[in-house]
Amino acid sequence: STATTTSTRPSSTSTTTSSTSTSRSSSQSTSTRTSTSTRSSSTTVSTTTTTSSTTSSSSPTGSLSPAWQTAYTKAKAAVAKLSLSEKVSLGTGVQWQRGHCVGNTAAISTINFPGLCLQDGPLGIRFADLVSVFPAGINAAATFNRDLIQQRGAALGAEFKAKGINVALGPAMNIARIPAAGRNWEGFGGDPYLNGEAAFQTIVGIQSNGVQACAKHYINNEQEKNRGSASSEVDDRTEHEIYALPFLQSVRANVASVMCSYNKINGTYACGNDKTLNQILKTEFAFPGYVMSDWWAQMDVGSVTKGLDMSMPGDTAYNSGQTYFGQTLVTQVQNGNVPQSRIDDLATRILASWYYLGQDSGYPAVNFDSWSSSSSANQHVNVQGDHKTLIRKIAAASTVLLKNSKNLLPFNRPSSLAIIGSHAAPNPSGINSCSDRGCNTGVLAQGWGSGTAEYPYLSDPTSAIRTQATSDGTSITTSTSDTDTTAAANAARGKSAAIVFVTADSGEEYITVEGNKGDRNDLNLWHNGNSLISAVAAVNPNTVVVVQTVGQVLMEAWVDHPNVTSIVWSGLSGQEAGNALVDILYGVVNPSGRLPYTIAKSASDYPASISSASSIPYSEGLLVDYRWFDAKNIAPRYEFGFGLSYTTFSYASLSVSGSIGTGSTPSGPGTSVSSYLHDKVITVSFTLTNTGSRAGTEIAQLYISPPSSAGSPPYLLKGFESVYLAAGASTTVTIQLSRFDFSIWSSAQQKFVVPGGTHGITVGPSSRIRSLTGSLVV
Repeated sequence: STATTTSTRPSSTSTTTSSTSTSRSSSQSTSTRTSTSTRSSSTTVSTTTTTSSTTSSSSPTGSLSPAWQTAYTKAKAAVAKLSLSEKVSLGTGVQWQRGHCVGNTAAISTINFPGLCLQDGPLGIRFADLVSVFPAGINAAATFNRDLIQQRGAALGAEFKAKGINVALGPAMNIARIPAAGRNWEGFGGDPYLNGEAAFQTIVGIQSNGVQACAKHYINNEQEKNRGSASSEVDDRTEHEIYALPFLQSVRANVASVMCSYNKINGTYACGNDKTLNQILKTEFAFPGYVMSDWWAQMDVGSVTKGLDMSMPGDTAYNSGQTYFGQTLVTQVQNGNVPQSRIDDLATRILASWYYLGQDSGYPAVNFDSWSSSSSANQHVNVQGDHKTLIRKIAAASTVLLKNSKNLLPFNRPSSLAIIGSHAAPNPSGINSCSDRGCNTGVLAQGWGSGTAEYPYLSDPTSAIRTQATSDGTSITTSTSDTDTTAAANAARGKSAAIVFVTADSGEEYITVEGNKGDRNDLNLWHNGNSLISAVAAVNPNTVVVVQTVGQVLMEAWVDHPNVTSIVWSGLSGQEAGNALVDILYGVVNPSGRLPYTIAKSASDYPASISSASSIPYSEGLLVDYRWFDAKNIAPRYEFGFGLSYTTFSYASLSVSGSIGTGSTPSGPGTSVSSYLHDKVITVSFTLTNTGSRAGTEIAQLYISPPSSAGSPPYLLKGFESVYLAAGASTTVTIQLSRFDFSIWSSAQQKFVVPGGTHGITVGPSSRIRSLTGSLVV
């Protein structure tokens, strides 16, 4: 291969149930930095050879890394001592609310196994006190910073371990296929590469503290509506290149567990889907850990032969008192309907993950109870450490500056400010007053549902701005009504600047908020947001809009208003929301966040929307998010990867070196994790210069354009670096690429292959600003 560069300017017997829409909701709940992270493609992977088959009845002992091999050796020795009932109990939850955690398995004294505690969620510990609320997954993705994402994971892991939790139910990595999908905020946005990198670093962080991470929700659970009955219809190539890719990277990060989802894939439920569980996850990806069901997502006992290892929470339906595993499964084995080897396999996988994370030695016992504040289990252990410092840092780094037309920001001791809108202040009923955050009242810093946590405190923008204003001698006027636009205008009139706070919220389908049953009904701002902005902009030439949101919103009603000077995209920034916003508004932190999705001019510009159909065709195929806009030549309002800074950067001197070389991807078990695919073979370097007057961080992004014969989208994110530079400083940025980065999935060959031809390589600050261009000929 050759490189050229140019530069441009800036089934068994079973019983079944028809629906799994019940979620792990509850009627009652109680009120670190790590070393520099590695790239997902260069960290030691879980498999080093591809010679042995990994099926539902055969653990992958022939293809394990040394650490996994040691864990498997221990696990097999332990399993040999167990009765059939004990083996089955390893994969059987004790049922809902019959243990301290949202998921629990029974202890087995003969092997000194204390049972497992499984607990939500991706941004903090649910149903516990004295815990932190981190920025949501979507904000972690918006940092485009692997180090911060891994540090977030490590801090989460530290908190989960200190509460005695064995399995942290996260990260979530479903692709944001539909902008209005309720749980997009729990994951990492609209691009599979970004999702994969963020999932990898989060898992490495969580598991660095000895906590088992859980990659979820596997797979194609891209909306809440009818999630327990609808079927996602997805072709093989799209599944591999888009939706399975983050899970592949999770396996490469040595994730201990994977959670299968509520929905069907191509007509078969996810937790009983041989194709996705046995063939893709356990064979192609050679996943050595275990698969648990989402809560009540198991449909029958026969799912055990399709790849399900653990039934959560253990009962067939909410408080049914019956189970598909437990004695039901024991009977199936005794009757010859399920092979004993499959039970040995699930028991081995579960114990191996426990041993792999070192949880057999010195691991703390559970010290809280999810269900009762009066339980003697509640020891009220404060696990927060100094995580608020990291939370504030990530919250600021994930804030995206979308517009700053008059360089109004950063503020420099303005004489007066108006703060407009109810979402600048905390919920007057209390920051945790709505169960599982099931309301949109006051500061919005997490969505709703099982992926939430109890705030230890919540830094609100009004208080944080007032603190800064006192220091600066700035007078503050507030208007807290979202509907009284006259009061808003009166407060804003004559002030140096007016800051308007607007929101859009979403979450999980078991809670309906203001008519939104998990998924959003539309992409409009909530609570009269458009009118509130317009009323303020009509009277104040320096209007700043702060958007607290789960995802994309429509902005055309006000985005081009000449008095809307600045737009600050906060997303869901966690407990330090107010302080982090002040850091951005006043330039303590130079904004470097980038959009992890595309903001369109119209809802109809997106390729997919919430479907009421029982069968949902993923007809856009590979054209998810920015790929659709690029392929269809649709101009977005703000493109994927976009974000402004208080300084400027230039790109120069692109160099592409290395070779794809000869050979081909190994076929068969472990094909998708082969070193041939993931070893680095291409080096891309360029010079990045801070041409402005402030120190700042640039997010340099690399996109590949496969040859037309590949049938791929025009541009694919395949690299990014977060680069801090002092004013006037330059550095050489290097991004290494693997054969996998240039590969497409061949359904005919059932493996990833590098298509021949010219692969374009572009580098720049967003998906549409292509500062440097080059190519690689294969």
